[in-house]
Amino acid sequence: MFVLDIEIKKNEIILNEKEINNLDKFVISLIKILEKYTSYVIVSGYLAIFFGRTRATEDVDVIVKKCDLTKFIKEIEKRQYWVVNATDVKGSMCLLEKNLSIRIARKNKFVPNLEIKFAKTEIDKIALKNRIKVIFDKNSLYFSPIELQIAYKIFLGSDKDKEDARHLYNIFSEKIDKKKLENFSKMLKVDKKLSLLWR
Repeated sequence: MFVLDIEIKKNEIILNEKEINNLDKFVISLIKILEKYTSYVIVSGYLAIFFGRTRATEDVDVIVKKCDLTKFIKEIEKRQYWVVNATDVKGSMCLLEKNLSIRIARKNKFVPNLEIKFAKTEIDKIALKNRIKVIFDKNSLYFSPIELQIAYKIFLGSDKDKEDARHLYNIFSEKIDKKKLENFSKMLKVDKKLSLLWR
């Protein structure tokens, strides 16, 4: 099993000797711009990948507090990025206001991309409100609580999602709050499926 040197302190995870790959560098560079304009939380598949699961991904899902991201979009366009699924700033904001997402990639590329959307569901809001800071290699990112992501991945239910849930559980089994995991699982009505984590 993959082993990481992890310390957990309150709402922080300290990850020692994390190997930074190209996807991580892409995420870090865009998040450093995004956090100047709004609160964010990274959710879904990238968590499992960040914590050592070997699989490909085309997008990194990010939930943000609802706000005007016009200045953010203008700044990223000056820094060799572009919004893949909109032609201009107005179009980008229109997508967000319709509760759709915008996808940001390096200029003239489509993947990987940062998929940004406003918090709209109760799960989105819980993830944003209870985000955890992950500190690594002089960098930091905010992720959804591990317990919530495990439950949510079981809720999504695809084979890939189940494997993501198992990976996160295996990495954090001695460190996570089992009561929180149970509560999130009940909220998502997947508490009877938790046994798949240790199959």
